[in-house]
Amino acid sequence: MDSLTQIVLGAAVGEAVLGKKVGNKALLYGAIAGTIPDLDVIARFFVDTVTATEWHRGFSHSILFSVLFAPLFGWLVWKLHRKAEATWKDWSWLFFWGLFTHPILDAFTTWGTQLFWPSETKLAFQSIFVIDPFYTLPFLFLVVLVLFQKRTALKRKRYNRLGLIISSSYLVLTLVLKGISYKAFTNSLKSQHIVYNDISVRPSPFNTILWTANIDTDDAYLIGNYSFFDTQEIHFESYPKNHERLGALLETDKIERLIAISEGWYTITEKEDVLYFNDLRFGLMSLDPKESKFAFSYELDTTTPELKVKETPKFREDANKLISLLWTRIWGN
Repeated sequence: MDSLTQIVLGAAVGEAVLGKKVGNKALLYGAIAGTIPDLDVIARFFVDTVTATEWHRGFSHSILFSVLFAPLFGWLVWKLHRKAEATWKDWSWLFFWGLFTHPILDAFTTWGTQLFWPSETKLAFQSIFVIDPFYTLPFLFLVVLVLFQKRTALKRKRYNRLGLIISSSYLVLTLVLKGISYKAFTNSLKSQHIVYNDISVRPSPFNTILWTANIDTDDAYLIGNYSFFDTQEIHFESYPKNHERLGALLETDKIERLIAISEGWYTITEKEDVLYFNDLRFGLMSLDPKESKFAFSYELDTTTPELKVKETPKFREDANKLISLLWTRIWGN
């Protein structure tokens, strides 16, 4: 999830663990704990694109990381606040839950987390977009209310508990909504007599009303969108896999790793004699049926002895276009 959401969750967890003893310090250090796992993005400044992508939501998002580093961070804060009522164990417990709940929340997104690192298995329920106002804003409002209550006030505990209950309930609801949309997609595929090998369903950006499905067929991927307000049959656009365009590159280490990262959901496109590896899990840059740009695409530079992989940049105009079309599409086809 986005940084603000993880800060809010971390603050609420910190408050639940230690708020009664240290007041707003629990919110502060809970928020810090909720931010720490995402510092793995710093890796992009020191390693190549493929390695940085592999490391993202890896070790720092694992149970092992929480267990190993919670006592260290707890000790540092304990040394800083020796006069507080909280013990080293108390602070360590706060950091453990702050670090641990971060990847649990991320597991509901499309990217997922390697919660059981060093196992390469990623836990990804794909039921919530990385930015979802319906999850974050009510939670944020209640955490802010907590901030202005005395640490022993009953309202403080109630506000925080309500925030945790509402946000957790919403996560459960996203799984239910995903199940409903999955059924809608599979029914539509059946009624259109479309034969497929696999299907992957995820929410569209910023909401859980409009859902997107990737459909794996023998030589192409189909992408379709379904809103709970739809009244017409789901339409599926076809995108050729073009895996054969990789040629000898298919046997290179970086391509094999990219395929593993994308979990096999990828297409190859070519523009001006340059090949692009498109990670299909995150879909297109917009909901326009004529859209050809993918949200996560990697340029394959073959002009050097060793293959270079570069993530293509995203621009503000792409986001503006997406939001405009998204708002219209949510209300039905």
